[in-house]
Order: sequence, then C-alpha cells, then structure tokens
Amino acid sequence: MLVAVLSDIHSNLHALDAVLDAVEADSPDAIWCLGDVVGYGPRPDECCGIVEDRAALCLAGNHDLGVRGDVDLDDFSPDAAAAALWTRGMLGKRAEAFLAPLVPWGEEDGVQLFHASPRDPVWEYVLTDQAAVAALEDTTAPIVLVGHSHVPIAVTLDGGELAGGHAGAGTEVELGDGRWLLNPGSVGQPRDGDPRAAWLLLDPDAGRASFRRVEYAIEKTQAEIDDAGLPHALGERLSSGA
Repeated sequence: MLVAVLSDIHSNLHALDAVLDAVEADSPDAIWCLGDVVGYGPRPDECCGIVEDRAALCLAGNHDLGVRGDVDLDDFSPDAAAAALWTRGMLGKRAEAFLAPLVPWGEEDGVQLFHASPRDPVWEYVLTDQAAVAALEDTTAPIVLVGHSHVPIAVTLDGGELAGGHAGAGTEVELGDGRWLLNPGSVGQPRDGDPRAAWLLLDPDAGRASFRRVEYAIEKTQAEIDDAGLPHALGERLSSGA
C-alpha cells in the first residue's frame, strides 16, 4: 500500500495544492493527514474541504482543537491565538462539521499515528532524542507517524541506541525490520529552514519512506494573510521556513 502522509497544512491553500499536484504523480492508494488542517493561515474552508474529499484518514491537531474550542487558547502564542479566533469567525458550516469528530491519534493498516506524540497526542514536540525514544517505547507498531513539530524526521532504535534524525528533501529510508518514527514535516508552515512544502511518501509493505519537498507560491499566501488582517509575522516566517 502506497500512502502520501501530510501534516500541518495550516490553512495554506497554495502549499496544499502544490503538494497534492506532486502527490498525484505517484498515484498513492491513500492520503493520510496528521492534523492541523487549520490555524495560522488564510484559507481554512478550502483546506478543510480538500482534506475531507481527498484524505482517507485525518487526525485533529492542537490548532484544530483550538478552533473547535476544545483546548484553551491561552496555551497558544499570541499570534496563534489570534489566528485561531479569526478562523472561528470565518469557518463555514461544512468545515466545522468536518473538524468536529476528529481525534489526535489513530491506527491504520498497522501504522500508529499521532498528531504530536504518543505520550501527549496534542502538545508534545518530538524534537529531542529523549522524546523520540519515548515515542518508540510507548508504541508497538513497526511504523509510528507524528506531526506537530513541522520538522521532518526519520529515527529508529538500533541496538538500543537512537539512529537517524532530520530528514531533509530527498531523504530515502529503507525501513527494513526495525521500528521507525517518521514525521513528514509541514505542508503549510515548514520550520526546518527549508520553506518548501513538505510531505512523505510511505510504502509500508515495501519498507520504504521518501521525504519530498515542493515549491509553492509563498508570496500569494503571504498576501492573503495580510489581506485577512492576520498577524504579519505568520506570513513573513514562510519565506525562511523557520
């Protein structure tokens, strides 16, 4: 089974469209989304509609839950909270209905999925060796998928030692017989120094993972952020991928 794994779209329609155009070239059997369809960006309704139509599975991210009112916006940065409040006011009925039942964890075809981490599916960033080891120790599936950090990673435990790390553009991983923790990176707001939209092509049966990046019209999203009256910094950071 060939799967395109997306995460952290953040209402960035131009990035999502570019990723899906790239995904079509590989003709995957399914698309999975690890959450945060909304938040930060200016096109929440369109992104929700596309994910609802295209993804076989979608988790809830912390921003999705914040927009729903299920987590306190005091836990967000000021810019993120402002964007969540704006999104609440702009979200259409179809998008609300799509987001309403989503949860931040799941399992599909023997793969365990979490928006953030197994220990805390809503909030924990898997950015340290300790967090990565815990994520693998707290799960049992051969492949564990996480999002939330906006940083693509591929790590495994080899003889009790953590191996792997940041998975930049073009990284190809042979999964073999080991257990792997994979993060596809962010479609709509990358934070690993590469501003291109990120996604993961996963073939669990063949034991392969391919980390992909694609250019998109960053300036269009930035203009839409400013036109919507969202915090300017949310668009500015897209240029650096930081």
